[in-house]
Amino acid sequence: MTQAGAEEILSSLAPAAASYLRETGFRGKVGQVALVPGPSGAESALVGLGDDPGSPWGYGAAPMALPEGSAWILGEGCEAAAATLGWALGAYRPARHKAPSRRPALLVTPPGTGEVRALALAALRARELINLPAADLGPAELAAAVREVAEACGGTYEEIGGAALEEGYPAVAAVGRGSHRAPRVAMLRWEGAPDGPLVAICGKGVCFDTGGLDLKPPAAMLRMKKDMGGAAIALALAETLMRRRAPVRLLLLVGAVENAVSATAMRPLDVLRTRAGITVEVGNTDAEGRLVLADLLARAAEEKPDLLLDLATLTGAARVALGPDLPALFCDDDGVAEALLRAGRENRDPLWRLPLHSEYGSWLDSSAADISNVATKPMAGAVIAALFLRRFVPDGIHWAHLDVYAWNDSGRPGRPEGGEAQGLRALTAGVTALLPILRTP
Repeated sequence: MTQAGAEEILSSLAPAAASYLRETGFRGKVGQVALVPGPSGAESALVGLGDDPGSPWGYGAAPMALPEGSAWILGEGCEAAAATLGWALGAYRPARHKAPSRRPALLVTPPGTGEVRALALAALRARELINLPAADLGPAELAAAVREVAEACGGTYEEIGGAALEEGYPAVAAVGRGSHRAPRVAMLRWEGAPDGPLVAICGKGVCFDTGGLDLKPPAAMLRMKKDMGGAAIALALAETLMRRRAPVRLLLLVGAVENAVSATAMRPLDVLRTRAGITVEVGNTDAEGRLVLADLLARAAEEKPDLLLDLATLTGAARVALGPDLPALFCDDDGVAEALLRAGRENRDPLWRLPLHSEYGSWLDSSAADISNVATKPMAGAVIAALFLRRFVPDGIHWAHLDVYAWNDSGRPGRPEGGEAQGLRALTAGVTALLPILRTP
């Protein structure tokens, strides 16, 4: 129930039940869940939806607030898709290393919500990957997750490592060279429609980021297990499109690496070769994610995709500008950008567009290489990172870059503290909306 409709619903209840709920302060706010007493105990429950009846977040409070292990069906006026999604997201808690404090209440799945369940499953997989400690999730384990999804959804899988990685993805190899856990590229292909548009998705999969020789301070390293969040969300997007049988061809590329400190780690002012043939001077070893994506973008662009997306926990500057809840969207195609922004608004998964201000491009100039991986000025960090990536995307390709946080700093209804698949709902709906534009003749 919404806040606006709370009094009407309370007035329809038995007087004693309505008085009880009013006295306990139930007003239909998001996060409020109340059992409605009847002659023989609780006969129903009310879930507060705030001002937005289509939002999943109010339903997200129910699984942990209702009696443990109980089962529920939706009542009149509930939106089945929002309830199914919110309930699934609200019931999740990481359980690898800590037993759950309670079993969530269950929702009897409403009919016609198969697509929503597919999205929820992918989102929960992304959360679980992001929440895993780096000791449990290294490059090999992240690549194995891509393989698992490929096999489950009828895709094909390829893994590139060793000498082939050094030759074909030299920047990825350079970033991962300092770790005893070997870097690799995980590639998934899927054909939902042989003549459908090719959607290529690239994900930054830095399983732990020390900063390299430009070492992060301890406080900045605490959450760096989530630096593979872009890859987890990219995998979730691919999984959702496959499970929904989207009429597209998919190419997913995940650069799975660990940015560690050792005698073999890349050094400041090293000059790296990239797959695109562009040389990069390492101005800072902690700006490693863009190096990983550079090779992935170049590889994806070789197949001339109709849409190229990349996702990464790339810059702290994006968080300074937009906070933790708004992923930064960079896109130099207004039509594509607006489709993604609209999808985010409609699916309660907002994005915020930041400018690809080309005049800042000269800040990446280097006297030793074609380009530096960091700017000469300590400003516009998220913009600079996006401009760096754009150098590896040829003209004529629809491209969008998402700089995500991939984390909930504190628990809210439907959004427990920990990893989050930010942008997944926006991108899933946005890709679907773009199909008429992207479809090849």
